Amino acid sequence: MRRDHWRRYNDSLDPATEYVEIYGKVVGHEFPWDMNQALGFALFRTYAVPGIGRLLDRTGEFTRRTQKRYDDTALLLEPAYRLGFEEPESRAAIRRINQMHRAYDIPDHEFRYVLSTFVVVPKRWLDEFGKRPLTPNELEASVQYYRTLGRHMGIKDVPETYEGFERLMDSYEAAHFGHDPGGRRVADATLALMAGFQPAPVRPLMDVFSRSLMDPPLRAAFRYADPPGWVEAVSRGLLRARGRLLRFFPARKDPKLVDDLPQIRSYPDGYRIEELGTFPVPGVAGCPVRHEEQATG
Repeated sequence: MRRDHWRRYNDSLDPATEYVEIYGKVVGHEFPWDMNQALGFALFRTYAVPGIGRLLDRTGEFTRRTQKRYDDTALLLEPAYRLGFEEPESRAAIRRINQMHRAYDIPDHEFRYVLSTFVVVPKRWLDEFGKRPLTPNELEASVQYYRTLGRHMGIKDVPETYEGFERLMDSYEAAHFGHDPGGRRVADATLALMAGFQPAPVRPLMDVFSRSLMDPPLRAAFRYADPPGWVEAVSRGLLRARGRLLRFFPARKDPKLVDDLPQIRSYPDGYRIEELGTFPVPGVAGCPVRHEEQATG
């Protein structure tokens, strides 16, 4: 297969109607590692919004069962872009996501913000670190894909264009990023999990490497120390070099699925979509936390 096979394939499709096919090829074939990193980093950014980070901390899911929460998130998000929104597995996954969210009094503006990170962060990641940027067709497919996901989740006033998603994310972060001890605990637990995925000799370096990929407002919200300038330059330079090297690799023939990732460790004997995620029980740890109990950040 030619190195540019999936770019040419995606650009031959109509992103207005074939956005699932295009987006699925972006995630599973063309940029599997990059999209996994970028989508994980997109979620990580949301912890810097005190209303989100505090809620996640109070449920305990991200701090006591970090691996399971990581696995469940990836497994629930995959069916729709792998199979399409109307397939039974995808409908079950979205139903499970909605059931979890309905257990909490989450304002619509937070849902819109989280959705915007899924569109904007991967585009910016690939611009800087990917073997190539997304084509206009692929970017439009991403927009349409997440607009559809937003509709299935009942999110109102979702932007119609990439520029709209970008404005939403940047303005929301400027207005809402701030420090919260709960958000910091969730961020620390997530970084510890990510470090554990690496070979033992490099784990001590993962903290400074991770901080090197964060922008200053994100580090400030978590009160993480800025890394030395040369460390940031080397860290980002290594990822850029990786992207340039991948330009010479042939196109991936088979998709890289979530089940193929060594980081997914919670279900060695398999799983059922309906049993993934959280099932809050009132009166015990992890019960629903109402937003009116929380001060906004």
